[in-house]
Amino acid sequence: MHPTAILRSGVRTPLIRFLGRRSVPQSIDHTPRPHPASPSGALPDSFAAYRVKAQQHGPLSRGSFIQGSIGRNSGSSLGPVQPKQGEFFDRAELPSRFQRLPWTEAEIEAIETGGASLFA
Repeated sequence: MHPTAILRSGVRTPLIRFLGRRSVPQSIDHTPRPHPASPSGALPDSFAAYRVKAQQHGPLSRGSFIQGSIGRNSGSSLGPVQPKQGEFFDRAELPSRFQRLPWTEAEIEAIETGGASLFA
């Protein structure tokens, strides 16, 4: 049996059946609108005004972003990089009860065999 020849010889009918005729909308409104879940319910005035208030891993601007202050100063001049009291940068700095547990031999064996060693 040659399925390719059979497929080429027959007429293909789609499996999906749409109801009604295809209709393209005559006019679509592309004006910007705020997202329905927006906390303010309003669009920002401009992108520059948005960047002044936006945050990504902290404030995006120190001083005036529009005048290009980011990248102008060295990293050491921006201040110390020390965690505050109760904050940690790495999991290894946490108390021992929150640190990662070492792998047991049984867990390593189960991972290496894909779990087959648990049922053998």
